[in-house]
Amino acid sequence: MSRLLFFFAIAAVVYLLLKSYRRNSTPPPENAPKTEDMVRCLQCGVHVPKSESVQAEGRNFCCIAHRDSYQKQH
Repeated sequence: MSRLLFFFAIAAVVYLLLKSYRRNSTPPPENAPKTEDMVRCLQCGVHVPKSESVQAEGRNFCCIAHRDSYQKQH
């Protein structure tokens, strides 16, 4: 009886290891959302995606109006 329980326990451990290995080896789906860096507007402080920001002289702004306003002040 104890041998039967021993073999059952070994089979369960092997099954769980194989199951976790298969789950971890699958590639991520193609339509997974892409991450993007966020930058802070120097004028108002709001965070926007870097691709949507307005850049001037190495500084990031959320819109052209804030870029122009900052340049007039400095």
